[in-house]
Amino acid sequence: MTGLKHVEILGGGPAGLYAAILLKRAWPGISVRVTEQNPADATFGFGVVFSDQALDFLRADDPETHDLITPRMERWRNMTLSHAGDRVTLDGIGFAAIGRLELLQILQGRARDEGVELRYDTVIGAVDELDADLIIGADGLNSLIRSSDEAGFGPTLEYFENRFAWFGTAQPFDTLTQSFVRTDRGTLNAHHYRYQPAMSTFIVECDPATFHAHGFDRMSETETAAACEEIFREPLQGAKLICNRSLWRQFPRLWCRNWVSGNRVILGDAAHTAHFSIGSGTRLAMEDAIALVRALQADSDVETALNAFQTARQPIAKKIVDAANTSAAWYDRFPEKMELAPLDFAFDYITRSGRVDMDRLRKLSPEFMTRYEAAGRTGA
Repeated sequence: MTGLKHVEILGGGPAGLYAAILLKRAWPGISVRVTEQNPADATFGFGVVFSDQALDFLRADDPETHDLITPRMERWRNMTLSHAGDRVTLDGIGFAAIGRLELLQILQGRARDEGVELRYDTVIGAVDELDADLIIGADGLNSLIRSSDEAGFGPTLEYFENRFAWFGTAQPFDTLTQSFVRTDRGTLNAHHYRYQPAMSTFIVECDPATFHAHGFDRMSETETAAACEEIFREPLQGAKLICNRSLWRQFPRLWCRNWVSGNRVILGDAAHTAHFSIGSGTRLAMEDAIALVRALQADSDVETALNAFQTARQPIAKKIVDAANTSAAWYDRFPEKMELAPLDFAFDYITRSGRVDMDRLRKLSPEFMTRYEAAGRTGA
């Protein structure tokens, strides 16, 4: 049994929707409502990428959702780095992707089937407007739930230096590809991958000096898209960039000391962020929801369960967040790395976390390592 009768969830992204699904599946008799300030079909960004096998966590606990999502994903086993006129394949570095809107629609359908009340186009001005036994903040970086009790949640928020803008394009790519380019006004990188058979995400990133030298700080979205189409004309092969709030941003580095305060708990980007370069943000959010509901199932006392959730979940999430921060720090320094030859650049990239040694790399990417060592490289 649970002590819950009514649960309010603020935020209709993957974390909020999946928490609602799991709660209603565990206790069909309780009332669960998700409130989202945007319309149901509004989403910002394009594809959501997961590291290879990242959705395996769903297979055992929730095969129905797993079986709805995975057939609609684009998958690839290798990754490609394009630098200095060479394309280096990193075999065994697999990913999968799905359209963000498509993922949300799948989760919305699952939530409705379980009896969750979904409320869209509704702005909550104060937490006091939510009256429930449990209030879940899945409301992202600018979380109302978290900001309502900064002292209780203890957030630390900083920003990485690089600027990035998130586009789409009707140009499919064989693998997740990183295209590094040097211009007369600085260096840029594009992260691009398909999330539908004929659609891809295209994220452009650059250091602050390049950002200002190109005048991106003075451009509109459409002007930025046109400039980036020219800079990345080779990988785009004439395709246009599609805008969807494709504004220049700096990636936030958020970690909260506490994820629980009274009967309020925060999940996903409301509690922590993970840089997009490791493809784990959505996975982390959904795993937060799983861990929360498991804790509530293990103890009928809500306060005890919430504390158990935080104790068990934080160390697991922290390892992934730390890895994401290390990866993001590499990107903040990628212009200096571009002095390296393509093979050395690729080796530096794949070992950026400091957790991959030569033996592990031979097992992970045997074809790359064969090429790397045949060229006389030793990893020194």
